[in-house]
Amino acid sequence: MQFQKNRFRRALVNWYRRHGRDLPWRQTRDTYAILVSEFMLQQTQVATVLPYYNEWFCRFPDFSALARASESDVLHAWQGLGYYARARNLHATAKTIVDQYGCRFPKSIEQMRQLPGIGKYTAHAVAAFAFDQSVPIVEANVARVLARIFNLQIPIDKTAGREVLWNRATQLVPKRGAARFNSALVDLGALVCLPRKPRCRICPVRKFCRATNPEFLPMRKTRPRTKQLTENHAFVVRQNKILLERSRGRWRRMWILPPLKTRTCPERQPNGSAINGPIYRSIFPFTHHQVVLNVYRRRPRKTHKLQRWIKIASLGSIPVPSPHRRAITYLLPQHE
Repeated sequence: MQFQKNRFRRALVNWYRRHGRDLPWRQTRDTYAILVSEFMLQQTQVATVLPYYNEWFCRFPDFSALARASESDVLHAWQGLGYYARARNLHATAKTIVDQYGCRFPKSIEQMRQLPGIGKYTAHAVAAFAFDQSVPIVEANVARVLARIFNLQIPIDKTAGREVLWNRATQLVPKRGAARFNSALVDLGALVCLPRKPRCRICPVRKFCRATNPEFLPMRKTRPRTKQLTENHAFVVRQNKILLERSRGRWRRMWILPPLKTRTCPERQPNGSAINGPIYRSIFPFTHHQVVLNVYRRRPRKTHKLQRWIKIASLGSIPVPSPHRRAITYLLPQHE
């Protein structure tokens, strides 16, 4: 049976008009506002993004303001959202837009994809939402909806599966009103076509859905076991200052508790007795692995060029990744 695209679109958009989410980036065609939202929403829930999004515009209202900002200020504003490469790429894109495009964001998808951090999805999202170009988008919610609507029996996170999804999305997108249609697909996945318990009984397009067991879709390739990494860091405080180090690794150019390279030999107290184990431990996910963060108390010591004594009262003004900030927040009152 041929898929009835026009009827599907009409049913979906009518539902969206009544039930779609009222999100700030949907109330504008400003390219900068839409681009910021798309960067923030990568691998992050809408509820988490909203307060950051609003605060961001108080600090960086446009491409020019963001381009002028220091990387430290940008990372500090992003602090808590995670995946900090997104903030660095957004910062670099703002500089490119100012320096090479005279603050005018390109309308060409090909030109957009030359900008730092902008891949196929983000370029299509900006083209659709800012310029209302008739282009599809495929993000997590849309992928789930399409996999179920068309009963796709292939892993959607393999090359072949991704191609099928984009082809299906291209077939469905209307020539006019692509922004509204794409937003409707996203919200259908976010509000109705849920990952584990799809709300099929209230789905506005259920009569078009070919899935027989939607809760088992979409299919994905077998994921490798999550690796666990252990990272040990030092807690060193003196005279209302804390020793921090500027990271060159995962948290590049953010301030972290100084890393400890080994724990093979415990540090000794002046009386010769061994110092106890970690005074703080937490576990946090990071991409494809899980990190155990251990923090050990250490005495003041000689610092190297990447380390600095930071006034405790100034901690709120510098970029510190959330796992380390939580450790510091927990440990400082105990030190006092």
